[in-house]
Amino acid sequence: MNDELQHLKNLGKTSVQWLHAAGIHSANDLRRLGAVSAYRAVRARGFRASKVLLYAIEGALLDVYWNELPPAHKAELNGQVEAYAAHNKS
Repeated sequence: MNDELQHLKNLGKTSVQWLHAAGIHSANDLRRLGAVSAYRAVRARGFRASKVLLYAIEGALLDVYWNELPPAHKAELNGQVEAYAAHNKS
């Protein structure tokens, strides 16, 4: 599979398949949406993606390995996901 997304750090075959299923087909799509929206789109399609996917997408966008993201950065991403979920519950 020669897929532009698979050439980004952290993104393997399964994560790329999930992104495609969520309508994300290129690095530009991913940049336009950002990590939080892309992660939410994958989850909305019913995939049981863990927070590691969120970090992997963010790392791909920043060209760093997900496990090198500082804990504060991960906490900020988690806060954005939780804020969106809380906002949409009401």
